[in-house]
Amino acid sequence: MINSGNDIATDKGERSRDRHKSRSKDSRSEKSVTINTPPAEPLLGDSTVRGEQVQDDNWGETTTAVTGTSEHSLSQEDIVRITKDLEDSVGLDCRRYFTLTLAVILGLLVFLTPLAFLVLPHLLWPERLQSCGTACEGLFISVAFKLLILLLAVWALFFRPPRAGLPRVFVFRALLAVLVLLFVISYWLFYGVRILDSQDENYQGIVQYAVSLVDALLFIHYLAIVLLELRQLQPCFSVCVARSTDGETRHYNLGQLSIQRAALAILEHYYCDFSVNNPALLSASKTRAAKHLAGLKVYNVDGEFPAAPAEGPGNNAATGLAHSQSRAMIAAAARRRDSSHNELYYEEAEHERRVRKRKARLVVAVEEAFTHIKRMQEEDQKKAPGDVMDPREAAQAIFPSMARALQKYLRTTKQQHCHSMESIQQHLAFCITNNMTPKAFLESYLTPGPTLQYSRDHWLARQWTLISEASVTSGLKDGSVFLLKCVDFNLVVTTKKIPYIQMSEEYIDPKSHKFVLRLQSETSV
Repeated sequence: MINSGNDIATDKGERSRDRHKSRSKDSRSEKSVTINTPPAEPLLGDSTVRGEQVQDDNWGETTTAVTGTSEHSLSQEDIVRITKDLEDSVGLDCRRYFTLTLAVILGLLVFLTPLAFLVLPHLLWPERLQSCGTACEGLFISVAFKLLILLLAVWALFFRPPRAGLPRVFVFRALLAVLVLLFVISYWLFYGVRILDSQDENYQGIVQYAVSLVDALLFIHYLAIVLLELRQLQPCFSVCVARSTDGETRHYNLGQLSIQRAALAILEHYYCDFSVNNPALLSASKTRAAKHLAGLKVYNVDGEFPAAPAEGPGNNAATGLAHSQSRAMIAAAARRRDSSHNELYYEEAEHERRVRKRKARLVVAVEEAFTHIKRMQEEDQKKAPGDVMDPREAAQAIFPSMARALQKYLRTTKQQHCHSMESIQQHLAFCITNNMTPKAFLESYLTPGPTLQYSRDHWLARQWTLISEASVTSGLKDGSVFLLKCVDFNLVVTTKKIPYIQMSEEYIDPKSHKFVLRLQSETSV
């Protein structure tokens, strides 16, 4: 009985240990599934692409919400990164408002200083001032209009909405601010020593002193226009901008700019000239390489491979066997590389055929839908004013007839994540409102447009990172290279200086082009 009890206890202990092992294995497997995400996938729009691949052809008709264990999780590094991003954004906002506050304070100091020069003598020693004649009163009008012109000029040049937040201070603007501050302080020192201390009675001279201050401020503003606006107009450098994902390249001519301001100008051109970054188009080569490697198998004719290399003398043999397997797969892949170009050729030909077929169906469906719109417009003209259908309702009425063909075309060209049903209906209503043709409606989907054509969710980047070996406040030079880094791709910028062009003139005498045409008098009989 005792032995049987021990056996029962032993069996229970073994079963409990087995259950504990099985639970630990299940927990480890669930943890690996939850934390590990599929590698080599784009960060921007990856969930959208995966969601669109399983989406039905008709939007909104067979949509199903699936809940379950999330594949994405937040680690401690992600939390630290998110916290750092929030701190950086708060720091950028504080710096922006601090700079604006300093600019407002300096502007008030500049505009109130001439007025203070004119008002202080009347407040401190009014009984000793000489009377202001006609010339002095004319100077009052001159000061008023010059201050008004200076106010408008400063507002137009400096108080514009900021286009971006730069990593470093703008050197020329900071130098101008320091120059204005030193200039105003020097005028105040001279005013305090020569006028306030002595209580000068010549009020016309005080007014002329204030006029000279306003004139000097106008000249400083002219200097600001030259340094901030006119200096960069003449092209001096040709920059080549290449996107790291697909290699799309553009060339631009820039003037004398610092690296950070050149980066800002390039980003402004990027949103208007470059097509939207489509990570789905880059997955074809990866899928093809994975398919080639998946078709390779290695067999061991001598025996079975060990499940895991054991410790001891046999470990070296297992490692050598693994290296031989890898070398065999590399050699087999190299042999199959000779025939891979044929597969690529036929794949591209098949893809082009499918695109042309989907495009033809889409064009026919859209033309039929717009023909139906014309019939509806003719019928609406005969109806009462209250029964007329607005463009939004007309777009919703004809959209199902073209939705299937449009969805198949977008999936074939891998643009399904760039266009939502709501955006397509809005574009259709816009085309109906402005009486546009079917070709005009289809141009947005048949020809990839610039980045700004799509919604903000597909192109808006919260922050760009400028990577440069040289200081970002230094000017562009021949051979300069810097990177503009976003979440999913980089913009590689290389700089070349525009060469000096030597032109010469060659004079051609107009008389050298004259010639004489001689005709024979004799004719054949």
